Amino acid sequence: MEFTAQQIADLLKGKIEGNSDALVSDMAKIEEGKPGTITFLANNKYEEFIYTTAATIALVNESFVPSKDLPNDLTLIRVPNAYESLAQLLAYYDQVSQSPKGIEQPSFISESAKVGKDVYIGAFVYIGNNVEIEDGVKIYPNSYVGDGVKIGKDSCLFPGVKVYSKCLIGENCTLHSGVIVGSDGFGFVPNSENNYQKVPQIGNVILENFVEIGSNTTIDRATMGSTIIRKGAKIDNLIQIAHNVDIGENTVIAAQTGVAGSTKIGKNVMIGGQVGIVGHIKIANGVKIAAQSGIGNSIKNENEIVQGSPAFSIGDFKRCYVLFRSLPKLKKQLDSVQDEIKNFK
Repeated sequence: MEFTAQQIADLLKGKIEGNSDALVSDMAKIEEGKPGTITFLANNKYEEFIYTTAATIALVNESFVPSKDLPNDLTLIRVPNAYESLAQLLAYYDQVSQSPKGIEQPSFISESAKVGKDVYIGAFVYIGNNVEIEDGVKIYPNSYVGDGVKIGKDSCLFPGVKVYSKCLIGENCTLHSGVIVGSDGFGFVPNSENNYQKVPQIGNVILENFVEIGSNTTIDRATMGSTIIRKGAKIDNLIQIAHNVDIGENTVIAAQTGVAGSTKIGKNVMIGGQVGIVGHIKIANGVKIAAQSGIGNSIKNENEIVQGSPAFSIGDFKRCYVLFRSLPKLKKQLDSVQDEIKNFK
């Protein structure tokens, strides 16, 4: 597919400097640009490359002022925020280039399932009883959709996604390969013989609209009620969300994080990679948790930034870390003082 600079500028509401008929068919990093590609400059650290790039078109911020001559055949498209415009352009490109439709065979669709318009169901997909699949949904090969599941319009399940029974997927959600939604929560009770008896998990999982779940992430169904991932939340790869967890709107969680059961996380929270969060606590809106932190208690103050294991205020953590790094030096000084005291005696 080819696009002109004018078509791209119209999509992004940008202003062209150069050839409005310039054609591109691919995208490239600014240091790897070549003829026929579009690139972008959003970070000043990479400005040096725009003066040597071979790309045909570059997205730049409206405020960008060249400090030297640009390549003669480079067309600029000025936008308010080059990084946001790139994301918009990538989303459009993805939508245009990945738009399969139809039902491939072999696949199984229950007679009681309801399938909307412009749907794609890939080969070896299983669709259970009383499933509702709304318009524009894409379900790629080798995926499983259990009984009573509902998938909202324009959502996408990539290859190998498993959605257990009764779970609800909202509109414009994306589930990447290997995601499992609705497997049993970790519920066991020791009996009189100290064997563990399973507690049936009869709830479900609800993903609200515009949720994205990364590859091989697992979200457990509730014991009773629902595990809820609220509107706009983004969850990375290899994450464990336990039963009855509630994750707030527009919260983002990086890879290899684990959230234990019944914890409630507020909206607009940012959680770094490899964070461990215990169960039955609350995390306030806007909190930021640094990577590899351990959260053992509720965080009640909104917009607080924490780090460490156990985690505490990042300002205190940094001061403590300075002292921690100085411990060998302080130990040496203490030994020296002790030697002086002994010699003095």
